Amino acid sequence: MELTVHNISGEATSKKVTLDDSIFGIEPNDHAIYLDTKLTMANKRQGTHDSKERSDVKGSTRKIKKQKGTGTARAGDIKNPLFRGGGRVFGPHPRNYGFKLNKKVKRLARKSALTYRAKDNDIVIVEDFDVETPKTKEFVKILKNFKLEGKKALFIVNENKDNIALSSRNIQGAKVLRADSINTYEILNANKILLVESSLKTFEEMFSSK
Repeated sequence: MELTVHNISGEATSKKVTLDDSIFGIEPNDHAIYLDTKLTMANKRQGTHDSKERSDVKGSTRKIKKQKGTGTARAGDIKNPLFRGGGRVFGPHPRNYGFKLNKKVKRLARKSALTYRAKDNDIVIVEDFDVETPKTKEFVKILKNFKLEGKKALFIVNENKDNIALSSRNIQGAKVLRADSINTYEILNANKILLVESSLKTFEEMFSSK
């Protein structure tokens, strides 16, 4: 697939780039996308929830009534989960929701997501650029040039661009990521993906590695 390179003013230049079919033109694997997205969302969970079970509740361990002859069910101490103020049965405890996913599956998922976005014409190639000082106003201007105000825009750069990242930090929906740190969720969640031209080489190196 051949795409025209744009400048940060949103204007098309005379340059064109060809997207690598081994990255942007594969047969998408929906299950791999599901697994990688699930992993990303699971890693975002804090997992700090906790509850008090019978042994954690403060209270007397005295048997509250005799075992037999009351006509009601037998009961132990006041911390019984059946009583108000008692412990909770099988309550949540701190845990890590993450799970292992093979590198090849992650790579397949990300290539599948990029393929979907390329087919939907949601990828724009932008000339390499930087900003001298971090200014939100400058980044808003770039978004307006591409008619992305109020939309989810994902900028993928080749290397750390601190000024660009800082300029976008206060804008809802805008995100700047390095090409080697993208994930399936961010690719699919954005309304438009703006690829800095030099990041294509990083993609080729990253996805060709075994």
